Amino acid sequence: MKHTFAPLALALALVLSACGGGKAQFTVGGNITGLNYDGLVLTNAGANVSPKANATTFAFPNTISYGEQYNVTITGQPRHQTCQAFNYSDTAGRMASISVSIGCSQNSYVITPKVIGLTSGSVVLTNGSTGGTLTFTSTDTTEQSFLAVNDGTTYGITVLTQPAFRKIDWLERD
Repeated sequence: MKHTFAPLALALALVLSACGGGKAQFTVGGNITGLNYDGLVLTNAGANVSPKANATTFAFPNTISYGEQYNVTITGQPRHQTCQAFNYSDTAGRMASISVSIGCSQNSYVITPKVIGLTSGSVVLTNGSTGGTLTFTSTDTTEQSFLAVNDGTTYGITVLTQPAFRKIDWLERD
């Protein structure tokens, strides 16, 4: 009985040798959203990349082979922002390409004013940058806060309404 698979196997070997016979190579990279400042540092297998402000993509300079693991970590945050990685760890070749997503958002801080020495009446404060008012009375013991203000944004707390005081008639003594 003749083997008819020998020519097929030989042809397959020739095709593979013409391709270099090596494993497929993959670029570790992806997309970035919301990067407004410099300072982001991404690391994979000891290699670092530092996308500049407003970058929308990134790629590591070295490729990895089919079956190798990748794990992109954020080792440096940009000024005034916090970034988070998604789809950052897997095995090369499980998908057609490697696409890590990095999402950055502006840091924000809650402003919580404290009124001291208010013995009667009430005072109303306003934040000129985010709007809104807070009313404090002499009996308030709870903490109140304005809406969060983004890092780097100017804000200003102003007394909108002063406490009302009772008029006191002075008596003179002889």
